[in-house]
Order: sequence, then structure tokens, then C-alpha cells
Amino acid sequence: MTPDLLEQGARRVEARMQQQAALGKTESGGRAAGFSRIAAAPGVVDVTHGRILYLEDVCVSFDGFKAINNLSLDIAPGELRCIIGPNGAGKTTMMDIITGKTRPDSGTVFFGSTIDLLRYTEPQIAQMGIGRKFQKPTVFEQLTVFENLELALKTDKGVKSSMFFRLDSAASDRLAEILHTIHLADSVARMAGNLSHGQKQWLEIGMLLMQDPKLLLLDEPVAGMTDEETARTAELFLTLKGKHSLMVVEHDMSFIKTISEIVTVLCDGSVLAQGTLDQVQNDERVVEVYLGR
Repeated sequence: MTPDLLEQGARRVEARMQQQAALGKTESGGRAAGFSRIAAAPGVVDVTHGRILYLEDVCVSFDGFKAINNLSLDIAPGELRCIIGPNGAGKTTMMDIITGKTRPDSGTVFFGSTIDLLRYTEPQIAQMGIGRKFQKPTVFEQLTVFENLELALKTDKGVKSSMFFRLDSAASDRLAEILHTIHLADSVARMAGNLSHGQKQWLEIGMLLMQDPKLLLLDEPVAGMTDEETARTAELFLTLKGKHSLMVVEHDMSFIKTISEIVTVLCDGSVLAQGTLDQVQNDERVVEVYLGR
């Protein structure tokens, strides 16, 4: 553990003692935060402590292999956090844990300061406002761009409700806003199957945005894109930053350089380094295990 993390841990312990709600040690990459659990309405994401996602001492093993090893990190509301690391570092498993696909052996995972994600199922977590995009785009190719976004609206999906559903003015405005955001306003009537790879990626991101997520997990979003599509995706993410919290897992370092403020480097299932891109690129440990390869 680095000195700044030790100092931050000490500050957190002191804050918790003052609040008479000790929660144990944590690592946060040098960020101030207290995590006493306060009462909140069910499903409401409380970010008064300045963190929308909080993992502490998370461990998970598969057949004796420790895929996640005492992983601790936290993300602020509206932050765009970039996650890098070698293959097998635990990036995908970490997202699996956050979204409820994988249950850890031990540790703490909170959405805001009150929602214990380990108590909920994958669909419930999605309903709470955590959206995930996998590397390969998943859209309804036989439907138009408009129809894909319409299906993704956060509405009652019951049979009767679906049969009689009509877009109201607010939903129409929202759909138009998303079309503009994802650079597909001119392709609204195109079949999704006829879009380019990059456009399909944007459409899937738009479908997630229609759910009004508070946190977006994006796995290698620019893989397979052209240079122009990559640049427009960077613009898109910078537009989303502040309105949503984003965790972006990516190997394209030029893309990371364009969008990043804080970069977390995972290795062997735990945080190896964290800081600006320049800081982690000049970290000898990062060069040895990842950038130097």
C-alpha cells in the first residue's frame, strides 16, 4: 500500500470513529470520503459521502485461482474512471461482481453509501441504475434505430402495458436527445443491422442511456472501431461525464489519453497503481507488468 493510501485510510478511520460507525479499513487512491451508512429510501442512491461506487477488500476465487484479491476502489458521482491492466488482471470479473453476475467470496460492494449490491440480483441491480455494455454490441438488428431506443425506454414491460404503450412528449424529447448524443440522429430509420460496428456500439450505449443509468460500465468500447469512430466515441464519453458516472475498461492508450482524468491499473486482481495517465505510465511496476509488454 502506498503512503498516500495509508494516510487516507487513517483519515477515514478517524472520521468513522467520530461518527461512531466504524466500518474497517479501505483504499481510495487518496480521496476523502466517510462511509458511515445512513438511512435512505429503498432503491435511492445516496451519494452524500461523495462516492457512487465503493468496493473494499473484495476477493473471489475460481477453482483455487484468485481472480480478485483484496480489491478496493471507489468512484465519485459523475466521474469518468479508466481501468487498464493486462489480460487476466480481473477487470471483467470486477464488473461481473458490481453487476451481480458473480458473487465474491468476501468483501464489501456498495452503490452509493446505503445500497449493498451483494444483496441483490443482476436484474435488480440493473433496475437500480447500473448499466453495463459488453465488448460486442448487442442490438436488435431487425429493428430500426428508433425502435431499438424505444424498446429500451424505462417503462412497465408488462404485456398489457406494452400493447397500449404510446410515446408521450417527454419520452419523445428524451429519445431525440439520445439520438443526438450518440450521433445517430440522421440514422433514426435505418435498420440496426445495417449500421457500422461503431454505430452499433453507439446505439447500444444509447439503449443504456434510455434507462437513465447512474453508473455505466463499458468494456472495451472502441475495440474494432475506425479512428474516426474512436474520436467520436471519446467526444460522446466526455459529454456523458458529469451527467453519469462511467467506468471504462480499455486497452487503447491513445483513447485513454483523450478521456482520462484518473486511471486505475489492475494486476492480479488488485489495484497496482492509480493516478493520472502520466503518473501510471511512469510507474515502473506498471511498465513491467503491462505497458512494457
